[in-house]
Amino acid sequence: MTTSLQSAVDEVITGRYSCRAFLPQPVARETVAEILSVAARAPSGTNIQPWKAWVLSGDTRARVSERLLAAFDDPEEAATHSDPYQYYPKQWVSPYIDRRRKVGMQLYGLLGIQKGDAKRMHEQFARNYRFFDAPVGLIFTVDRIMEQGSWLDYGMFLQNVMLAAKARGLDTCPQVALIQFHRIIRQEVGIPDSETLICGMSLGYADLDAPENALRTEREPLEAWVSFRD
Repeated sequence: MTTSLQSAVDEVITGRYSCRAFLPQPVARETVAEILSVAARAPSGTNIQPWKAWVLSGDTRARVSERLLAAFDDPEEAATHSDPYQYYPKQWVSPYIDRRRKVGMQLYGLLGIQKGDAKRMHEQFARNYRFFDAPVGLIFTVDRIMEQGSWLDYGMFLQNVMLAAKARGLDTCPQVALIQFHRIIRQEVGIPDSETLICGMSLGYADLDAPENALRTEREPLEAWVSFRD
């Protein structure tokens, strides 16, 4: 029998999506602290808890966004920045490239952006650097001495952040786009050189009237990626 707890957990997990338009409604600091506290129950090897979070709001979030947008809109400036680590594969192959292209086409379709419209594509990508107008921007870092296992632990922590937010009526968008400009973020936020920026995340109340928030990405059926051995 399906229990109410199971239903609630399943609803939060399946209801999570990448929100790309937020309302200006503020999020209380106490709520953000509660979300991060709950998320920190994520497992980690020998309980080392490798995660570190930087919460940006108000003038700090606005200042960081202004600098990021200026760098992104200036090709010469953008060319001086590079990712601190390799997130995507160096060589794209099927089925991964097909899924990537599909979600891009779905998003642009909802926004009415035609193929080849470089200007509007640039403008839409730039919204990453405004945290999609969310009132809270989160920056996640890890100590450089940590190895691959801690990065795996970090993924579980990030998922917890998103689910804890969803359970409180908030939405999120994890953002690897921010890592290219990690030096700017480091300067503005005061992140020490001993830490690597893993990703950012927008947090707030979804603008349900925004067309891009109608996007729900598909998941492959189990038979495509699960092998049972009895």
